[in-house]
Amino acid sequence: MKKRIVIIGGGASGLMAAIQAARGGASVTLLERNEKPGKKLLATGNGRCNLTNLLQKESCYHGDQREFAWKVIGGFPADRTIAFFSSLGIYTKNRDGWIYPNSDQAASVLQVLLMEASSLKVKMKTREAVRSVKKVGCTFLTETETWKYESDAVIVACGSPASSIEGASDTACAIAESFGHTVIPFRPALVPLRGQGSWFSKWAGVRISASATLILAGADARTETGEIQLTDYGISGIPVFQLSRFAVRALDEGCSVLVRLDFLPGYERENLHTYLEWRREQCPYKTLQQSLIGLVPDRLIPLVASAEADIPQTVSFLKGFPVGIRGAASLAQAQVCSGGVSTAELTEHLESMKIPGLYFVGEAVDVDGSCGGYNLQWAWSSGAAAGIHSRE
Repeated sequence: MKKRIVIIGGGASGLMAAIQAARGGASVTLLERNEKPGKKLLATGNGRCNLTNLLQKESCYHGDQREFAWKVIGGFPADRTIAFFSSLGIYTKNRDGWIYPNSDQAASVLQVLLMEASSLKVKMKTREAVRSVKKVGCTFLTETETWKYESDAVIVACGSPASSIEGASDTACAIAESFGHTVIPFRPALVPLRGQGSWFSKWAGVRISASATLILAGADARTETGEIQLTDYGISGIPVFQLSRFAVRALDEGCSVLVRLDFLPGYERENLHTYLEWRREQCPYKTLQQSLIGLVPDRLIPLVASAEADIPQTVSFLKGFPVGIRGAASLAQAQVCSGGVSTAELTEHLESMKIPGLYFVGEAVDVDGSCGGYNLQWAWSSGAAAGIHSRE
């Protein structure tokens, strides 16, 4: 008799789990609350779908047990992900280690996943919002508004509340808690940060290549470099996203959070001081503010060099502009969440240690990755691990 598996959620991890389980001969039913599966997948990589990243390190994955994620990634690593999608017809391209479909279309990735699932006779039930999951004896009962699905195993792949896309929810946590699992509260990650103060409109709209250093309780925590967007509420851009999950968690713990911006990371302080002196000597008729024209965007000039400022003060602001952080943008604006089902209560196959046959994958789990395809790699790896193990 075929093993019956119900998968809750038709996103990246759910589709991978469905395919891997069905390839092993299981009878798979996938329940998706939206009218179509894969809505969040279509939005990844600004619609281009950053499938994975060739630069894989343990430090690219975060959570209370970082080593847990790394073990799971090792079972289905980036090269296996690329081979999997190549076998489905996706020709990939490499952009400095960031892997995309050659079509630059997330829709291509979703289409081949759905075609493969269909060929394996995976039953897709859309507009099926799960109300509850219970276990009676060795059988799981998954109840929706219209039906009760019996199965031998359940894979919870219904994501997190991150994103404003329809279907984002905390259903996974509700299911986990109903079975007595510890759930680490969801918090926004890969998200813009809100600054303290009311002056941000002065720099709103500026984009600049800069470094951002996260300072927690007065100590430097980590630094990221790249294009930073200065907004009317604070700061955004990939470097800020990379710092955001740590900033948000620190604020939750009552820690003071500051981001120090270096607008000219290519200059050492002493060299920058010498360079500014030279600029003034070349055009002695200019004020200090006027001598900064062409060096940094106009909107930054009055912020880093007041009318009374001297060169040492200006260097300090150019190399270390302080932004006090009071919070982050909402979950709806976050690309992913930190938090989820505690990995301390899951096996490396993503199976519950409390309830045999119950699995949690993807964003439902307390694992989040850095920008650059790492969150999708986690989805592929965790979905594959649960799909393969659940069919055995």
